[in-house]
Amino acid sequence: MDYGIKGRTAIVCAASQGLGKGCALALAREGVDLVINARTADALEATAEEIRRATGVSVRAVAADITSHEGRAVVLAACPDPDILVNNAGGPPIGDFRDWDENAWQSAVNANMITPIMLIRAVVDGMIARRFGRIVNITSRSVKAPLAHLGLSNGARAGLTGFVAGLSRQVAKHNVAINNLLPGPFLTERQIDGLRKLAAKAGQTYEDFLAARVAENPAGRFGTPEEFGKACAFLCSADAGFIIGQNLVIDGGSVNATM
Repeated sequence: MDYGIKGRTAIVCAASQGLGKGCALALAREGVDLVINARTADALEATAEEIRRATGVSVRAVAADITSHEGRAVVLAACPDPDILVNNAGGPPIGDFRDWDENAWQSAVNANMITPIMLIRAVVDGMIARRFGRIVNITSRSVKAPLAHLGLSNGARAGLTGFVAGLSRQVAKHNVAINNLLPGPFLTERQIDGLRKLAAKAGQTYEDFLAARVAENPAGRFGTPEEFGKACAFLCSADAGFIIGQNLVIDGGSVNATM
């Protein structure tokens, strides 16, 4: 299936590994030229080279902290007029809400709400002028089904979700589609690290804890970054312009809800 985005340009944030890398690779396979971002230069360049060799598209690696004003400026200087923006940032720490002070909340809101909003603000008018834009925000299934140990994420990402619900409907008539992808359990380094911490807190081995979590999922497994990336690529396709302000849960069915 041709997604109709060959030759387009995309910014993909936090793309050196995990879900961000999955999205970058899927877009590259559709012929999209990339600017990818992460904090660690060596890992980011290794990912860029891997994508170049696999797909032949142009991939520029920009190592910067996307959650800072300076980092966003560097990334936007490398690609001031993207056709596609994939917002992604590492989630805040897990834990008990009693452990989180004001600084922790400010950091979470900055990374997972303000940063994507500032990037959207920087690129959306250009998309409107060119009459094509696709913005995908990677949030979390906890937006729909809050998890107690993800309180920082629950709050910050819910704020972004509310903002997107309004803005997406203002820009839809210009062929600019903004949507959110809500991942559940995926085999990424961040997920594994979180499971190790929860296993330790529960007094279980990581292997036993992981097996129990996998068994709870209706799909009987965790997802892969590759299949997540393919869902992102579809939402960025030329044929996705009638999908507006949606929250697509990708979790193997673990969120048990009708709507």
